Amino acid sequence: MTKTVSYDADIIVVGGGMVGLSLACAVSQSGISVIVLDATPTAASLDEAFDGRVSALGRASCRMLQALGVWPDLAGHAQPILDILVSDGSLNGGPSPLGLHFDHREAGQGPLGHIIENRHIRMALHAALARVQIRAPVKVIKALPDEFGVTVGLANGDSLRARLCVAADGRDSPLRQAAGIKSVQWDYGQAGIVATVAHARPHHGVAHEYFLPGGPFAMLPMTGNRCSLVWTEQARQANAIMALDQAGFDAEMHRRFGAHLGQAACEGRRFVYPIGFHHAHSYLADRLVLVGDAAHTIHPIAGQGLNLGLRDAAALAEVLVQAQRLGLDIGTATVLERYQQWRRFDNVALAAVTDGLNRLFSNDSAPLRLARDLGMAIVGQIGPLRRFLMRHAAGEVGELPRLLTGLPL
Repeated sequence: MTKTVSYDADIIVVGGGMVGLSLACAVSQSGISVIVLDATPTAASLDEAFDGRVSALGRASCRMLQALGVWPDLAGHAQPILDILVSDGSLNGGPSPLGLHFDHREAGQGPLGHIIENRHIRMALHAALARVQIRAPVKVIKALPDEFGVTVGLANGDSLRARLCVAADGRDSPLRQAAGIKSVQWDYGQAGIVATVAHARPHHGVAHEYFLPGGPFAMLPMTGNRCSLVWTEQARQANAIMALDQAGFDAEMHRRFGAHLGQAACEGRRFVYPIGFHHAHSYLADRLVLVGDAAHTIHPIAGQGLNLGLRDAAALAEVLVQAQRLGLDIGTATVLERYQQWRRFDNVALAAVTDGLNRLFSNDSAPLRLARDLGMAIVGQIGPLRRFLMRHAAGEVGELPRLLTGLPL
């Protein structure tokens, strides 16, 4: 006799961040039922005070959001990235005359990407998920797999059944830890200060990345005469900067960046986030799969964290939808291994690059500074290499899932 098994959904996604919501949107539009469980109240996660960060979405990530029907709600909040200027420097010596310039006209196909506030991305994804069951706030306390599925237990005593549980619950993922999946991890001893800066002169869609001994200092263009300041410092120094009053904070900002954008001042709240690295030994356990920060966290030096997470979501959605159409059990290791093989190399490679760049640039050694400057100048003169780096930043290198090319599943 065949055992009858009932499910509340095909997939339970634990974590209502941008990666988890994007995955839920992708699979639900292809006929896979999904429930999203999030520990944070929805209203709180959409509030301006919840997260002061922006995301630099590469072209491929923007195509994915277009394919999911999310882009119309984002277009009015998206600032095109037309140029990227990368330079090295010291705190009192100013920027080096040698640097890198990435021009969107050379790359073709429009802007290199778009800068969008995270809260607007969350809002657009919630709007697209109107028919998906999102439970928040709820605390997941266990995910118990068996031959036929997984039972997800909640702190309120409820339980839900699905064929697969997706851990999109962040870099400290309780589900990853409960499954016994180990990680390679370390703390950089740095913190990222994030704020919105209003300035007098237009930014013309230019993103500035300025390497200082304490870490990268970035001004990322936002809509209007605004930029998102992403300022990396040693953790102790970052705490001291955060303690400054408005005038003192703005003075330290000007000291580093100069007057490129005219008179500039921080507006609204400032945020500070610890910076660390981790990479899970495996993205899979029994009836469990990791995506986004639950699987990997990289240094924000290249602004690629969310892009990596969206590539995870796009690849996993494609694997699951194909398996469902073939009548396969989407929760089995045989199905999920394809996702892990697809994503591991890309994630490891970019993690290594960002780690190496941070270690190379976050010091004030004169010989190293000279070598860095010469290296950037040489790269800037080699057209094919420069264009390849632009394509890489746009997320257009490697075997791309269909959603990242703008095609539906």
